[in-house]
Amino acid sequence: MIFIGKVRHGALGLFGWLAMMASVAAAEPPAQPLYPGDIPGAIVAPDEESVRDPKDPWPFFLDTSRPTITAYRPTQQDPKRAAVVILPGGGYRGTSMLKEGYDVARAFNDMGVTAFVVKYRTPSDKHMKNKRVGPLQDAQQAIATVRRDAAKWQIDPKRIGLIGFSAGGHLAATTGTMFDTPVLSQWRSADVRPDFLMLIYPVITFTEPTLHQGSRNQLLGTAPSPDDVKRFSAELAVTRDTPPTFLIHAADDQTVPVANSILFFQALQAQKIPAELMIYPAGGHGFGLNNATTGDRWIERCRQWLQSQGWIS
Repeated sequence: MIFIGKVRHGALGLFGWLAMMASVAAAEPPAQPLYPGDIPGAIVAPDEESVRDPKDPWPFFLDTSRPTITAYRPTQQDPKRAAVVILPGGGYRGTSMLKEGYDVARAFNDMGVTAFVVKYRTPSDKHMKNKRVGPLQDAQQAIATVRRDAAKWQIDPKRIGLIGFSAGGHLAATTGTMFDTPVLSQWRSADVRPDFLMLIYPVITFTEPTLHQGSRNQLLGTAPSPDDVKRFSAELAVTRDTPPTFLIHAADDQTVPVANSILFFQALQAQKIPAELMIYPAGGHGFGLNNATTGDRWIERCRQWLQSQGWIS
């Protein structure tokens, strides 16, 4: 998701900003720190998190240096006890926490699936020793933590999926292809590998001509090495161990070309990984749960795919 400008807390006024945040928080479960103590690989720096536009009905958080995870538990749990970890999009400049996070979590709760929304750190040399792997570290930490605490959440540790939107889709795809080398030494490959992936209008490749320039610049810098471009182009990292994947995209997406999803689907097909790709004729980019150009709801297609693959009943 692309945006212009940003509003610091002070621009709205302290009381106005706090009122807006309170109204959002009142409707959501409490967020918890993603790490129990110090954040590995972090540089001590002031918390400069802000909201892009406090008047926007879809809160968009910028400059996150303190990652969080928020648990959503269904009223009635599906017998197979699956769970999903959710990575909102934001071009690696922020996260669309409501539209591509909290709302999505509630949709999975309606399926009986426990959901965890992650506000991962924005790549930045200000608060990360290595910004290229900072978001990946957070995504791996979320998967491993949910799996470790499976008994607490009453979920099956072998049924933990990962869904990502836009740049969050890139983060999900790299998590699903780079699990062989966990960023943090305490985790094993089996701890951080998602069991299935769902990628919604994802950034996939950092190669020309179909890359999303903004996401690549934010994660790798404006002059990345050829090795980093290859390393973080998820379609080039697919192996026979990549998780089964569900993909959604709009053909008229002018922000992240639909070729991104097609490239990943083709790579999955070459490795005989079960995959489903659905392309809407229209809808653009960043439509969240609801593509306004159609009465079809992709989340229902996702539910059907999860059933067909045996992840939910």
